[in-house]
Amino acid sequence: MAKLAGSRPAAAATAAALALLLSGCAVGPDFVASAAPDVNGYTKENLGGTAGAPGQGGASQRFVKDLDIPGQWWTLFHSRPLNSLIETALINNHDLKAAEAALKVAKESVEAQKGFFYPQVVGNALGTRQQAAIGTISPPLNNPYISVFNLVTPQVNVSYTPDVWGLNRRTVESLQAQADMQKFQTEAAYLTLTSNIVVGAVQEASYRGQIAATKKAVQLMRELLVVIRKEKAIGQAAEADVAVQEAALAQAETAIPVLEKQLAQQRDLLTALTGGLPSQPISETFQLSGLHLPEKLPVSLPANLIWQRPDVRAADENLHSTAALVGVALANRLPNVTLTADAGQTALSIGQLFAPGNNFWTLGAQLAGPIFDGGTLMHREAAAEAAYVQAAEQYKSTVVNAFQNVADSLRAIQHDSDGLKVAVAAEAAAAKSLKIVTAQYKLGQVAQAIVLVAEQTYLNAVVNRVQAQALRYSDTAALFQALGGGWWNRNEDLARVDSVAQAKIIDLDLYPKPKLVTGEDYVITPAK
Repeated sequence: MAKLAGSRPAAAATAAALALLLSGCAVGPDFVASAAPDVNGYTKENLGGTAGAPGQGGASQRFVKDLDIPGQWWTLFHSRPLNSLIETALINNHDLKAAEAALKVAKESVEAQKGFFYPQVVGNALGTRQQAAIGTISPPLNNPYISVFNLVTPQVNVSYTPDVWGLNRRTVESLQAQADMQKFQTEAAYLTLTSNIVVGAVQEASYRGQIAATKKAVQLMRELLVVIRKEKAIGQAAEADVAVQEAALAQAETAIPVLEKQLAQQRDLLTALTGGLPSQPISETFQLSGLHLPEKLPVSLPANLIWQRPDVRAADENLHSTAALVGVALANRLPNVTLTADAGQTALSIGQLFAPGNNFWTLGAQLAGPIFDGGTLMHREAAAEAAYVQAAEQYKSTVVNAFQNVADSLRAIQHDSDGLKVAVAAEAAAAKSLKIVTAQYKLGQVAQAIVLVAEQTYLNAVVNRVQAQALRYSDTAALFQALGGGWWNRNEDLARVDSVAQAKIIDLDLYPKPKLVTGEDYVITPAK
């Protein structure tokens, strides 16, 4: 009894060891998601709101801490043509479709790899007709007078490799991380597409505004040319004065074809973004007057940014994948067990397959591991570790770029307001100056050279004003893009979309919501 009692713990320990062997462990590092940088703001100084300016696009804007971003943030510009264009692009853009196809490839690769967690069962059936030598060699059949016969052999082969060291688990983990990375690369493609269309629409509106402003300035110069020609006719102006004004007018007019070329190319770009060809241009057109400038601008907490930015999330999943591959490289250096089993029937005809004595089976187990490979596996493991370090540095670089993008956008928005205010004032001053100088020239009080300077100053001022207006819109769009575009709210937004085709463009069940942090005491200032 003592022996028996002593053998039971030993048997239990053996069973536990066998269970541990079969269940295995996953060698290599266990990945932990990266933490957000320990900072309180995006800029060194405190950035307040922006002052307003007269005219289109001159509304004051204010930064609202931790204000959530709608999934369809471009609707804040209150432009139906813009909304329509983006809806069309989400359905037809080929780059977005390619990203979605790549996502499906990644997801199916994960499911394919999971199959190795289970035994692999293969069935086969072999039918042959043979002639055996029955002279000096024993005949293969019980009847020595039969040398030609048929042989039918159906069988099932089963093989199973227990994931002792977690080789397959780490492989699946790496592939799953790659699939998650592709999810966020798809989201980044979505965000890039929508942002490019918004900025492209703003740029088109800017070109139209610049063309209109330039034509207005050119018209004033033409009116002055008419005056100079009349004065020449009555002997109060010389031919040289007419020639100088004609040259100035011609120089100003050369800007119009350049702007019209840029406008046409911008239209081609927007058409391409919607998946169309240049010969099939979009019907939507854009003017600055048709765009509303959002007045409340979100400023996400820095702790939330790494969860909101698709590129940062993709870089984090890439780091996860490389961490798992370190485990794969390590597991490949360890021995593995493979279990096999075969069972089947052998008979001279199909009708005899299930007769007694025609069945066979085999069971086997194989333990195999590397003994000498010239250092191949060792160096592969070292390469995997170096790849992990590389991915870690790439992740850090992506985070730094993300914070820089937000800081640049915040500074741009703040300075754009000041720039527009100055541009509007400069245009008003240039218009007033041109009016005074033109009147003085008609009275013979100033030389024509002064008029030409005033004309050029006014032309530059009106173009600068339009560009300053457009910058406020495009930099506002850049802020929404820099903060991640609100993809985590798209489920709710697309529930209100009428187009079923559009709603199916993005796989909505892919993304967990970001782990958002709240803080009422947050201000955009550096940590103390």
